[in-house]
Amino acid sequence: QQEGIDGSPFGSYVDYVLDDDGNPVLLMNDMSMHTININSAGEEGLCSLFVQLAHPGSTGQDVSRCNVTGKITKIDNSAQDMDTIKLRYSIRHSYADRVMDSPKFSFYRLTPTKVYFVGGFGVLAKWVPVDEYKNAEPDILAGEAFAIVKKLNQDEHKEDLKLVANHLLNLENIEDIRVTSIDRLGFDIRVTNRVTRLKVKTNEFRLGFRIPVVSVEDAKSEVLKIFQEAWEKGQGYSWDSDDELPGSTIPIMTIAEDNLE
Repeated sequence: QQEGIDGSPFGSYVDYVLDDDGNPVLLMNDMSMHTININSAGEEGLCSLFVQLAHPGSTGQDVSRCNVTGKITKIDNSAQDMDTIKLRYSIRHSYADRVMDSPKFSFYRLTPTKVYFVGGFGVLAKWVPVDEYKNAEPDILAGEAFAIVKKLNQDEHKEDLKLVANHLLNLENIEDIRVTSIDRLGFDIRVTNRVTRLKVKTNEFRLGFRIPVVSVEDAKSEVLKIFQEAWEKGQGYSWDSDDELPGSTIPIMTIAEDNLE
């Protein structure tokens, strides 16, 4: 430990994977300062892993992130899941094959005791119960969500998203709108609209799919259906003798309200 910083947080950058229980596993050089600090703290010491969602076109406070705090321990080479960890790490981080068998590098497992999630700048922030975190399962679209979100936020879909905001969310004077995430149950969009000459407001909304999707192609189809219904509603179409409006059965909810008011 560096003299004079006792008790102060010390941040660094590390890569990680998750084990089968969702615990972050880190491969660290035993000579790195963050590893030295962890080992100096002993078994009762706590550390935090700050994780930010990889999001196309966005950086900093605008992107959702979470802070995972817990106890971290070195994983013994004889651990039952060591082979799985090494395989998982080498697939996710291509450089790992060159260092993970070095005596200077060790795997560490962080067992979460607290999880704090922030949806982005000015929106949702909450403590997530650890048991909910532990019981969560990867969504079927997790591996493709980044690419789908990037595609939906390109210029070719800007007008589609504005139609959704105007006719399904009943918002006007849209200044910015973009998809923030997508999964098998629906997708989230963040909308900034001007409410007065001097005031803008940012909220995040969830648009659900009518049925859970089972593939990437299903997800794309459901999104396009929502775009189509927003357009049809804007054109004044109705579907049957009861004058059911397009989009009226799409599950919609506000998931994060502007907290800067």
